[in-house]
Amino acid sequence: MQFINDITFANKSMFWLFLLIPGYIGWYLWKGRNAQGELIVSSLDNLERIPGSFRQYLRHFVVVLRSISLSLLILILAKPQSVKNWKNVSSEGINIIIALDLSTSMLAQDLKPNRVEASKAVAMEFIDSRPQDRIGLVVFSGESFTQCPLTTDHTVLKNLFSGIHTGMMADGTAIGMGLATAVSRIDTTQKSNVIILLTDGVNNQGAIDPLTAAEIAKAYKARVYTVGLGTNGKALAPVAIDANGKYILDLVDVEIDEAVLKKIAEKTGGKYFRATDTQKLKKIYQEIDKMERHIVSEKNFSKGKEVYLPFAFGLLFVLMIEIIVRQFFLRSINGN
Repeated sequence: MQFINDITFANKSMFWLFLLIPGYIGWYLWKGRNAQGELIVSSLDNLERIPGSFRQYLRHFVVVLRSISLSLLILILAKPQSVKNWKNVSSEGINIIIALDLSTSMLAQDLKPNRVEASKAVAMEFIDSRPQDRIGLVVFSGESFTQCPLTTDHTVLKNLFSGIHTGMMADGTAIGMGLATAVSRIDTTQKSNVIILLTDGVNNQGAIDPLTAAEIAKAYKARVYTVGLGTNGKALAPVAIDANGKYILDLVDVEIDEAVLKKIAEKTGGKYFRATDTQKLKKIYQEIDKMERHIVSEKNFSKGKEVYLPFAFGLLFVLMIEIIVRQFFLRSINGN
């Protein structure tokens, strides 16, 4: 009985086939009644004392065996599975938009090889660490656009990530536009939405003020983690372009509007970070990763361990009994 209690069936629609069994039995009874022969005798007195033949009972027993065989076959088709193999699985995942500054100053080399490439490399490591998340990418400089909407196809996302570079848009630093675009890409039907905004400058472009964009993010319940990219003091950065179209580098002051970035994070329930080198940027992503481990769905599923073998062996055993009965006891009845 314990074995039966531990079994469930993945394809219960097959149970409708059990209706074939009473149909088969009814067909057998109807056929047997119409197949009766006639014998004219003067009296039944002597015939009534004759016991029924053992073979006669075996003939009906074959019908029982076939009904059992059909029942076992239906149970196999219904895919019996052991409930002991079911497991509770928590699927961790949130929606994350990475908003990355691509202004010319992001070519500064205080993060190696420069701020853009370091940001891309660390972000792709972060993406690999969050396989359950839907992640998207927004880029901005003097303007902003969505490079990749929210997706769980991280291979496509990383390919798009690897293709971004400075010069894709008009130069400048439109932090407000970048944040507003990121907010427009979140999924408001989901419980948890996060924006990671990385910039190395001060807002000087765009029609939307950064704090106005922060209010919009707050209204949509999106947490914003802001990251200021750049070392303290000066950094080697592009200051002009020579006749060959190459950037001329020089030491320039690192100017990050930390006050605004902190207010954005504070308004939205996020946090502000400062990344002065690549290792600190990695640690920032690791800290965000720990803070955003949020369970958004839980479900039960079966590993699908089939337990049809007992039913299959039972079917084989019943078929062997039928073959033995028909071949060794009913041959004369069947005319073989």
